[in-house]
Amino acid sequence: MTSEETIFEARDGIGRIRLNRPQVLNALSPRQFAAIDRQLAAWAADAAVRVVLIEGTGDRAFCAGGDLRPLWEGREGGREVGRALFRDEYRLDRRIFHYAKPYVALMDGIVMGGGAGVSVNGRFRVAGETTLFAMPETAIGFFPDVGATHFLTRLPGCVGLYLGLTGARLGPADCLWAGLATHYVPRAGRAAMAAGLVQAAAAADPTAAVAEVLAAHHRDPGASTLAERRAAIDRCFGRPSLAEIRTALADEPGDWAAASCAALAGHSPTALAVTFRQLTGGAGLGFDEAIRREYRITTHMLEGGDLYEGIRAAVVDKDRRPRWNPADTADVADETVAAYFRPPAGGDLDLG
Repeated sequence: MTSEETIFEARDGIGRIRLNRPQVLNALSPRQFAAIDRQLAAWAADAAVRVVLIEGTGDRAFCAGGDLRPLWEGREGGREVGRALFRDEYRLDRRIFHYAKPYVALMDGIVMGGGAGVSVNGRFRVAGETTLFAMPETAIGFFPDVGATHFLTRLPGCVGLYLGLTGARLGPADCLWAGLATHYVPRAGRAAMAAGLVQAAAAADPTAAVAEVLAAHHRDPGASTLAERRAAIDRCFGRPSLAEIRTALADEPGDWAAASCAALAGHSPTALAVTFRQLTGGAGLGFDEAIRREYRITTHMLEGGDLYEGIRAAVVDKDRRPRWNPADTADVADETVAAYFRPPAGGDLDLG
């Protein structure tokens, strides 16, 4: 048994990353972002490592996001703790997105927030029976970041906006249909898949070989509920304002629309307004431009307001009763939202 937060191992041509904080659903600590980034940089220059694989320890989660307590504890003193944390996280996400060697994420269990950053931004994303994906940030007064401006806006129709605003949870069939996962390999096929990846690492073209291995072990996860709801999602979320989305949902029959209405009613109005602008205005942005834009939003959110109230209610006091300010999206001024997208006083994110 090891107490290391992240376990790194290079063997048989594969660099393995294991997120090892199962007691907190493998939520990422600030130290892990920099450590994983350094290791990926080292493996990029190591000819002996030809494939990278990342997974979570335990049966419950790949990664449930970033650890929120350091943000709460560092909320005083100029917010530098938070800015440094997000700089490291976004630089890691960027490295993963641009990584030249095949990068395979095993998305078993919970995949949320920062967990999406270290999986969905990679080239190969393998779902399993227990995969449960969500971007629930607006529920804590934040917004879907870690490259979500890039990957959510590339999902079919208005699905990305729906996920970003409501934090709706998806199973493996939904993730595969939407493109958040590239393959579905059930547990029964994982051992053979792992053996195939070792062989792929020794191939002349490991990227093509990994693709062939994953395709060979891919199985049909069944029907996607999300696909069945696509028309209703587009009908309700393809509106020009949050107010009109809510009106459309109120007029839409069925439990799905009612649940979506309830989610929007409980989430931070400011975060919803910022997310709406982020995702409706971010379509087509390249990854680097998208992550810089997200860093702008983040630095402004770290200055105070709903983010810390959301963390208090969800993590610190755990009363699940956040007191949002303002309490209604109608009271969130356009100028307030626009301010989140301006360059921060400390400058834009330096991507090196």
